[in-house]
Amino acid sequence: MALYSRAAAAIRRRGGVSLAPHARTMASLFGHVEPAPKDPILGVTEAFLADPSPDKVNVGVGAYRDDNGQPVVLDCVREAERRIAGTLNMEYLPMGGSIKMINESLKLAYGEDSELIKDKRIAAVQSLSGTGACRLFADFQRRFLPDSQIYIPTPTWSNHHNIWRDAQVPQRTFTYYHPETRGLDFAGLMDDIKNAPNGSFFLLHACAHNPTGVDPTEEQWREISYQFKVKNHFPFFDMAYQGFASGDPERDAKAIRIFLEDGHQIGCAQSYAKNMGLYGQRAGCLSIVCEDEMQAVAVKSQLQQIARPMYSNPPVHGALIVSIILNDPELKSLWLKEVKGMADRIIGMRKALKENLEQLGSTLPWDHITNQIGMFCYSGMTPEQVDRLTNEYHIYMTRNGRISMAGVTTGNVAYLANAIHEVTKTK
Repeated sequence: MALYSRAAAAIRRRGGVSLAPHARTMASLFGHVEPAPKDPILGVTEAFLADPSPDKVNVGVGAYRDDNGQPVVLDCVREAERRIAGTLNMEYLPMGGSIKMINESLKLAYGEDSELIKDKRIAAVQSLSGTGACRLFADFQRRFLPDSQIYIPTPTWSNHHNIWRDAQVPQRTFTYYHPETRGLDFAGLMDDIKNAPNGSFFLLHACAHNPTGVDPTEEQWREISYQFKVKNHFPFFDMAYQGFASGDPERDAKAIRIFLEDGHQIGCAQSYAKNMGLYGQRAGCLSIVCEDEMQAVAVKSQLQQIARPMYSNPPVHGALIVSIILNDPELKSLWLKEVKGMADRIIGMRKALKENLEQLGSTLPWDHITNQIGMFCYSGMTPEQVDRLTNEYHIYMTRNGRISMAGVTTGNVAYLANAIHEVTKTK
């Protein structure tokens, strides 16, 4: 008992923890590690949640909300989950993921009657949503084309830079957005495509460009595709918003279809976060068009080998939801109706925000709000103006002026418009 008391007293003197000498030495191994900087997007939500104001509005994070500002689970997803419950096992998927989900994903991206699918020319694996698809491709690029680099649009989703950086693929940028017109800098884009070394890799947003909401027209996509053919560039499409942008998955895949018509080999990252609301299920697909079936088999085997030490195999639940919805005509029809409903609500909020700003007497041009498409509006506001929105009106968004239109509702659009008018009007 006396021995126990002496040991307890010694522990108290050391702050309550008894450390062996080697443990104290090991603890210093990580003393140089500094806290990571906050994610610019997720940090917005943290600040919003900490704000006690009843008037606060979050238009920072890209997750869909209904007109009451609440998260949404689609009816087709609920029905798919009902069918899954108690009837299907939760065994490991193969390294490449669910064959059913992959097959349905390819039909969605490449077309129901795609000759590429029939000829088995597409190497495809299930991925951890669109982020995971991009990362798998970046690692594939690094491993098998070590002298290549990736051209990324300015601006782009910030995580694109992180993905290719951590895969150790050299990055270049190409012109995309025109700040003065708040539209596409098509001339600058084409110049950069022409001036890039032959055979360069380009990251393209298939639709609903993040963060700008600015997409090329169909005719511009055709010119881009032609110039890619001339230069023998490789297009890698990140398609995070198919169906969610216009409400029509076929229309939103038009850029990809144009490149395929022109005979390009392409890569494609698909995500079901936005268009099915499966944000937390991490359901996606990576596909690469190859020369023939034999090449596709080889490429897929290598993609699986890259995935193996990363996460072994992908999650099963989201894959089951996607494959059930897309493989059942009734559920797919319901999904098409629901995804159009989400897209139409956002398009409606764009019109309402623009109309409210004009009714307030704003002398600034706001046509870009309705000209842009998808989840985000690139407002053109400065970081200082965004800071005023937060500090004076409790409105939260990223400092580049990107508004998540999914967070705009009939209940807050007038308040949001008034605040934007106040911080942007000239005195």
